[in-house]
Amino acid sequence: MAYDEILAERVRAVVPVIEGFSEKQMFGGWCLLVDGHMSVGIVKDELMVRLGPEQAEAMLERPHTRPMDFTGRPLKGYLYVEPAGFRSEKALREWVAMGVKFAAALPAKKPKKAKKKRPRRE
Repeated sequence: MAYDEILAERVRAVVPVIEGFSEKQMFGGWCLLVDGHMSVGIVKDELMVRLGPEQAEAMLERPHTRPMDFTGRPLKGYLYVEPAGFRSEKALREWVAMGVKFAAALPAKKPKKAKKKRPRRE
């Protein structure tokens, strides 16, 4: 699945400057992580935002939002925002700030240990 590269540049431009940021291909799109936790991302042309269960439920009252559901079961605490919901820079900045704030409040993930490769049998 591809993601909107122009939207990714817009997100990068409004991200608050804090330590621990990384980018990763996830959920068939692009994600911005804070200390290993997904904060915001893009699938196709929609914004994914991680807010936690209570805040995500409250934000579903806003127009152009819906639960994040790509497996047939909604992910609690995550939602999709349609392009009309972040058309302005102010709206995009607000969504990104909420996702980053939530992820930054979580304890940092420990790096995963590298798996040992087994020698090939010939």
